[in-house]
Amino acid sequence: MKLLQFIPIKLNFLLIVGICLGAQLEIPIVLTLIFIGISLVVLGIIFSIPQYRHSISFGIIAALSTICLGVLTISLAETMPGNNHYTQFELTKSQYWHLKIRKVLKSGYNDQYIADVKGIDRKKVGGKLLLSISRDSSIEKLNVDDEIVLWALAKALKPPLNPHQFNYSRYMSGMGIYHSIRSSPHGVYKKPDAQITVVGLAATARNTISNRLKFYGFHSDELGIIQALLLGERNEITSEIHSNYKDAGAVHMLAVSGLHIGIILLILDYLLRPLVLLANGKRIKLVLTVFLLWCFAILAGLSASVVRAVTMFSFVAYALYLNRPGNTFNILALSMFFILLLVDPMLLFQPGFQMSYLAVIFIVWMYPLLRRLWHPRYFILKKVWQLFSVSISAQLGVLPISLYYFHQFPGLFFVSNLLILPFLGILLGLGIVVILLALTNHLPLLLAKAYASLIQLMNTLISWVGRQDEFIIKDISFDGVQLVLSYLVICTLIFLLSNINGRAVILLLSGILGMQGWSLYLIQSDIKKEQVLILHQTANSVVLQQSGRTLFVYDADAKRAANLVNDYKVAERISKVVHLPLSSGYKMAEQRLLVIDSFGILPLNHKPEILFLRQSPKINLERFLDQSTPKLIIADGSNYLSFIARWRKTCQQKKIPFHYTGEKGAYYFSKGN
Repeated sequence: MKLLQFIPIKLNFLLIVGICLGAQLEIPIVLTLIFIGISLVVLGIIFSIPQYRHSISFGIIAALSTICLGVLTISLAETMPGNNHYTQFELTKSQYWHLKIRKVLKSGYNDQYIADVKGIDRKKVGGKLLLSISRDSSIEKLNVDDEIVLWALAKALKPPLNPHQFNYSRYMSGMGIYHSIRSSPHGVYKKPDAQITVVGLAATARNTISNRLKFYGFHSDELGIIQALLLGERNEITSEIHSNYKDAGAVHMLAVSGLHIGIILLILDYLLRPLVLLANGKRIKLVLTVFLLWCFAILAGLSASVVRAVTMFSFVAYALYLNRPGNTFNILALSMFFILLLVDPMLLFQPGFQMSYLAVIFIVWMYPLLRRLWHPRYFILKKVWQLFSVSISAQLGVLPISLYYFHQFPGLFFVSNLLILPFLGILLGLGIVVILLALTNHLPLLLAKAYASLIQLMNTLISWVGRQDEFIIKDISFDGVQLVLSYLVICTLIFLLSNINGRAVILLLSGILGMQGWSLYLIQSDIKKEQVLILHQTANSVVLQQSGRTLFVYDADAKRAANLVNDYKVAERISKVVHLPLSSGYKMAEQRLLVIDSFGILPLNHKPEILFLRQSPKINLERFLDQSTPKLIIADGSNYLSFIARWRKTCQQKKIPFHYTGEKGAYYFSKGN
């Protein structure tokens, strides 16, 4: 199938190229606008001449215009808003903040929210930030649309302090959030005249539904699944259930995505089918279907995954109206084009967006080919083969990107999908009925118990699959080059399924050789790598020494450091980890390192080049510096902040560099021995 013969796919491909270029290169917005303006004028002139409408020059200029459009959209998305944005004001001191709650996040030790900034010290400003309020059972939590005033200091979200950790600040900046505010609940004043919005009404509706379901006896585990499947709310799902679904390869069922919206579209298409008998019935059915889909999107909180899924299936509904559902690639391309252009081009770099579209694309592309391979005679076997084909297609489409982001592969994913997918439509359809009956106080207890039992059964099956640890492959090292090469291999394999030709075979062999060559290169570079670093972790000291593919870990608490060490191990392709206790001295990069711990024992006549302070030693640093002149002093997260402040001041007076890992991140030595 020659996909690039379709205009929407060409435009989508060029737009993505432009977005990627704009994200990598700092191209001035003015220059991009000028080029787009000139190219549109030229296109208009060429289009007005009939004999040149299908010329190569018209195609080249149209392609360049679309690429520039992609550059422009990502440039506008990445640029901080104008003078009215709160970041344009001084944020070095505490101020009065006027905030409007936009989204309630999952709570931990604190209640967390995403809030719109309405004002600072009575100045009207815009923007979004992260709000964290310490938990107090005596004070009611905030809700969407609540407007509050508080006195607080905004702090910039910092990048990770250690290598290969999740970059939370980059993730939040993709949503336009750059700062956070912390407060106690007693320091928050809630305004009584808050303006009500559609998002707030949807949140109120979700809370009402949850309360009604609790009234009918749904427990927290079942309620969390119902909220995830039908309301787009995952805050009530426990970490244990989430881990089970993740290990079973079924975590996608807990997020409202294309799978759920597609099933809802099929349900609506069936229920509204009698409208076709009316005059203009097909048009009424289309309008009502799209309207109900977007009502569901609003109820689910208009999250990014819901918006893109509903946008995609709005195009599918239109294709069904035109009676042209076969050209699904065009539909996918158009939905992606308008999402990236009109909603948010930053979605292109979010794992959820990538995995959602890749799964659908590979199902549409690969599923028909797999169905042709075998035609079972019996009905049950035929349905099992169809479900297996869908599951394999989707999993193969997201496999490389899953390995790239999450570094694990659930070997029994097809088992969980075979067990759950056939009943997901029943769960969604019956769930809608249960919610409607609960809201009208007409839900039979027998139906409520039956639905709760069905969810319990699904959780039990997923838990059993997730506990089969021998089938879960974890800690897989997978980088960007391997990601690209693996998709080259997978795509050429699919091409070979549809049409065996020499070009596809050459591409397949090139991809396989490329992956093998890159693996050999990584092995050789890993063998030569020598690196020593001091990590940051609160109430713990961790020193890593990498020698080739062996990692020596000097730590005070190995259990606390396990996640940090594992992240480094996976990213650096470490094959062997050796744990050793911290000693009082090392020689690193031809420099002597002296370690002073809580005992505060200072060796006599010892003049180190580097002094490493840990566990808040009670020493007179000024006196020590008078006797010895180290070139650098390092303090990690195991020290009290009051000690850090005192040592920093002493080092400033003595003009000696001071590196606190809690501010500057992990400290790197060039090599260690």
